[in-house]
Amino acid sequence: MKLNERENQVRKLILKMSISVDGFVSGPNGEIDWIFRTLDWKVTEWIVDTLWNSGVHIMGSKTYQDMAAYWPTSTEAFAAPMNEIPKIVFTKKGSVKSPNVELTTAALKDAVRIRERDKIETLNTQNINGTGWANPSIASGNLTEEIFHLKQLKGKDILAHGGASFAQSLVEQNLIDEYRLVIHPVVLGKGLPLFAGLSKPIDLELVSKTEFNSGVVAHVYQPKKN
Repeated sequence: MKLNERENQVRKLILKMSISVDGFVSGPNGEIDWIFRTLDWKVTEWIVDTLWNSGVHIMGSKTYQDMAAYWPTSTEAFAAPMNEIPKIVFTKKGSVKSPNVELTTAALKDAVRIRERDKIETLNTQNINGTGWANPSIASGNLTEEIFHLKQLKGKDILAHGGASFAQSLVEQNLIDEYRLVIHPVVLGKGLPLFAGLSKPIDLELVSKTEFNSGVVAHVYQPKKN
């Protein structure tokens, strides 16, 4: 799918994140095992719909390394949109390392452990060249200018995945047009917060709320217009 495939007005930047009740996107070291405890098929269906309705996925370089090491061989419901939709990696270095099987973050270790526990499929990256992860587009310029440029291109909306520091930068610079927050029924007490370092409050309007039997609640917010 090409970025200019569809004609549309200026497209939105959507931030989709799983968060705890107290606002953390992961534990202190990036742990995300708590997400899987309430990720039932209805929550999965809601997230998959969000993924397919985006035209490009953007992320920071560390998140790219994790995802590129995981999704190419996955048989999970998220795998098809994660593999097929184009990716853009935001990094000041101007390039990214080739993904490998080394488990470099707690988030990746948690995901692999759940996969092995549920006997989904063992991790390898032999199919990465066929999924679009091997040669992502690179954005290395000013963050605001890069996002502005992407919004002007024709196509479906832009979906941001994170990680935490990249998401925080998007929030701090007021670049998010829609927040899709999947709130899990857990209190972490400490971890990596989504909303940190704001210079002023952001007033949001609740667009929709979807409750799931697992206790997860998906909130969709948009910044209030002045």
